[in-house]
Amino acid sequence: MKRFCAWATALSLAAVALPFPAAADDGYALWLRMTAPSVGQVNVRLLGASPTLSLADSELRRALPAGSPPVVVATASAPSLHALRLPFEGLGEEGYLVRSVTLDGQRVLLVAGNSDRGALYGAFALIRHLATGGKADGVTLRSAPKIKLRVLDHWDNLDESVERGYAGQSLWDWWTLPDFRDPRYTDYARANASIGINGTVLNNVNAKADSLTAPYIAKAAALADVFRPWGIKVYLSVKFSAPIELGGLKTADPRDPVVAAWWKAKADEIYRTIPDFGGFLVKANSEGQPGPRDYGASHADGANMLAAAVKPHGGIVMWRAFVYAETDPEDRAKQAYTEFKPLDGQFAGNVLVQVKNGAIDFQPREPFHPLFGAMPRTPLMIEFQITKEYLGFATHLAYLGPLFTEVLDAKTGQKPGETVADVVDGQAEHHKLSGMAGVANIGRDRDWSGSTFNQANWYAFGRLAWDPELSAQDIARAWAAQTFGNDPQVIDTVTAMMMGSREAVVDYTGALGLAHLMATGHHYGPGPWVSDLARPEWNPTYYHRADANGIGFDRTASGSNAVSQYAGPVAKAFAKPETTPESMLLWFHHLPWDRRMKDGRTLWEDLVAHYDRGVAYVAGMQQQWDSLRGKIDAERWQKTATYLAIQEREARWWRDASLAYWMSVNHRALPAGVRAPEHDLAWYKAQHFPYAPGHTP
Repeated sequence: MKRFCAWATALSLAAVALPFPAAADDGYALWLRMTAPSVGQVNVRLLGASPTLSLADSELRRALPAGSPPVVVATASAPSLHALRLPFEGLGEEGYLVRSVTLDGQRVLLVAGNSDRGALYGAFALIRHLATGGKADGVTLRSAPKIKLRVLDHWDNLDESVERGYAGQSLWDWWTLPDFRDPRYTDYARANASIGINGTVLNNVNAKADSLTAPYIAKAAALADVFRPWGIKVYLSVKFSAPIELGGLKTADPRDPVVAAWWKAKADEIYRTIPDFGGFLVKANSEGQPGPRDYGASHADGANMLAAAVKPHGGIVMWRAFVYAETDPEDRAKQAYTEFKPLDGQFAGNVLVQVKNGAIDFQPREPFHPLFGAMPRTPLMIEFQITKEYLGFATHLAYLGPLFTEVLDAKTGQKPGETVADVVDGQAEHHKLSGMAGVANIGRDRDWSGSTFNQANWYAFGRLAWDPELSAQDIARAWAAQTFGNDPQVIDTVTAMMMGSREAVVDYTGALGLAHLMATGHHYGPGPWVSDLARPEWNPTYYHRADANGIGFDRTASGSNAVSQYAGPVAKAFAKPETTPESMLLWFHHLPWDRRMKDGRTLWEDLVAHYDRGVAYVAGMQQQWDSLRGKIDAERWQKTATYLAIQEREARWWRDASLAYWMSVNHRALPAGVRAPEHDLAWYKAQHFPYAPGHTP
């Protein structure tokens, strides 16, 4: 797959007609700040009528500058378009076409699609084009989503807390729904539509059965009514034991006809209230959640039973492959492949198996999940985490576009040139059903995601779910232009900060393939020394296996042999330290501290250098941000500056605590000239944070 970068070098931000003054801004407007001057009238005409077409009309009137050419918004079925023979083929239901045409003797800018949703996406594409330096004259924009289901997973609980959420309480006020429909629900839907997201899972995958009761179905229906004109369907996470908890059944065995009948009746009830309900998301037999394996049944048995319940209504089931239990104590990374690979081809046609980007759990860096490419007869839906559970919560600047594209671009080794993106978008095996899910970082904070820069991760997810071949850097530049305005210095500086920020987090939390080194429970801060938890795979020491002689997890044939789960050429590369990328080295190999790296340093010296590089990058971002004082509105500038100071302090904490621990294990001195940790190891171990944010059930 070739990543698309066509417009990056051609972008002329100085040409944007609508500069954004550095006025007060609390971040609520996200990347949709482009508002046309009040003077002048934009000529927008609709061919047809629907709530969605009316939204496209209002968005264009809001954003287009005075003097723009007349705009016509339509669907391909509009009679007056038939004679134009426009290229609507291949756009599907959601694709769009924006181009100049002559209609009724007048030159107009047509914004159209095969459906009103396509026309709405086209309107937002035109607005984005103008906000990032494009001109209306002579524009031609044509695009269709490469992935069918582009879904946000909200880990929101019924008590309005958010698991691993760092932007305040849940956006959904379950207490006042369905009566009060907060205007923020509309603004949320608008933001999602602007980047092509078309689905929302309302509740936590650690679901409560109550979500399927009539009062909560009515609450979900109220949200569905708000979202529908924006092209967004609602989904619900379900608890597999709901037939027992709600229906009074003695079992939830998916092979029991009575259980299947209960789910069918429940699906019928939901669809009577929400006719366009999307379907179910399921976390089963993982982290204590019930599932089909409790009854000796398979994941396919469970998924297919639910799929049969929603199939008559056009619904789908997203069945998570995150099966984290004590079934494979040898290596947690192997478990999902072991359980799901044998089930390839056994899932119903309306089931997507939802696979995390890596085999452990949303770490700052993981190799791509070995299931991608290994289940050719099953549509696999990739799951990314937008909320930064392991990347500094809300306060650390960590742009995840490079993380997303690193995984999507990875070669599976199953077929020549095949990438993870080819599997996810269905191209590899010609699957009609495809999907990408992102664990949302959205909450009730005024700026939605806890900080301005966290908004970029929401934005990047949506853009890549529409087109996985987009460039992370191009997305960053577009977001910066839409968020901060058209000053070239601002765009260049912000983009430069963003593009290295995720790598900096990797450097100061655990480079060279180290992972899962955080403190337990809240996952805030370092804890590589933790070794006393009840299950081995809960402990950071399980993952790094450091001792006086070396460090790293041996996943080769001499260890857990997790490399064998990858296809031939990938497995062959990962099997030897010499051919394993150094960024993944300690993920696959346990190596001596004095092993020579490619740069000539020992492994120990190189690891220390990574910690220092990560801290230095954050300090550099502080200087870069300081250079934009006065070019960014004071409110957003000051909050970001404060958060960068927090990040710099906590990056040093991660670096110092980690080095203090590694030195206690390997009994080696720091390289000459390297600053010693500020405190001794006992001090770092004594740090305690019982009220860190992010609800933990």
